[in-house]
Amino acid sequence: MSKLPFDSDAIRALASLLVETGLTEIEVAEKEGRIRVVRQPAQAAAAGGPLPPMPSAEPLPAEETLDAAAHPGVVKSPMVGIAYLAPEPAAPPFVVPGQAVSAGQTLLLVEAMKTFNQIKAPRAGKVVRVLVQSGTPVEYDEPLMILE
Repeated sequence: MSKLPFDSDAIRALASLLVETGLTEIEVAEKEGRIRVVRQPAQAAAAGGPLPPMPSAEPLPAEETLDAAAHPGVVKSPMVGIAYLAPEPAAPPFVVPGQAVSAGQTLLLVEAMKTFNQIKAPRAGKVVRVLVQSGTPVEYDEPLMILE
C-alpha cells in the first residue's frame, strides 16, 4: 500500500480554519490526492465522545515506517481505527519512549466503531519509538510502536 505524501503545514492551516470558522469538517481535493480534516465539536467532547488529538512528534517519513515494519519488536495495529496515546486529553500518555513495559501493559488505544480497544504489549521490553500521533487514523497491520 503506498501512502500519499502530505503537507503538514497545509493540514495545520486547514485545522486552524476549522477552529476559526466553527466548522467540523473540511476537505480539499487536488490531482495528487485529497486532505480531509475533521474535528469534534466542543460539546460532543464534553459529553464523552471520542478523544481529540493530542500533540505529538511529527510522523516518520514513509521509508522509516517501512523499516519499522520489519523490526522484530514492532507492535502493529490489529484493526482500522483512530489511535490515542492517552486515556483522555489531559492525561499523560500510556507510555513514552525509553519507558520499560511489561507484557500485557496497555500501550495505546485504537478506537473502532465507537469502541476504545486497548493495544497491549505483546512482551516485556522498552519502548524505543512511537510511530503514530494521537488522534490519527491507523490501518490494519500498520506499525504503531517499537519495543526492544
